[in-house]
Amino acid sequence: QVHLVESGGGLVQTGGSLRLSCAASGLVFSTYTMGWFRQAPGKEREFVAAISWSGGSTYYADSVKGRFTISRDNAKNTVYLQMNSLKPEDTAVYYCAASPLESAAPHLYEYDYWGQGTQVTVSS
Repeated sequence: QVHLVESGGGLVQTGGSLRLSCAASGLVFSTYTMGWFRQAPGKEREFVAAISWSGGSTYYADSVKGRFTISRDNAKNTVYLQMNSLKPEDTAVYYCAASPLESAAPHLYEYDYWGQGTQVTVSS
């Protein structure tokens, strides 16, 4: 059974940083593109970032480019999201997800497995 467990969320002031982690089990991690999505209250879940199997390709939503960095450690079955220069509009529940597609995948329907999410709150 596949499990994706996010951690690292919390409350931070505007301009601050957080590092999210997502530990995966029950799948061959190195054969899955990993993505981060977020969902703010009353809004649809949206793509944030994705990283290919090997980590050689990354893809970001325009709203986070230059501020967020996705990375992965296949030896630890873990994907990370470093979030810098946080803004109140980044407040959301952040989810990691796994896609069998080889390259970065920005669409929800391309992901087979999802974590339970971790709350990120950015105060103004």
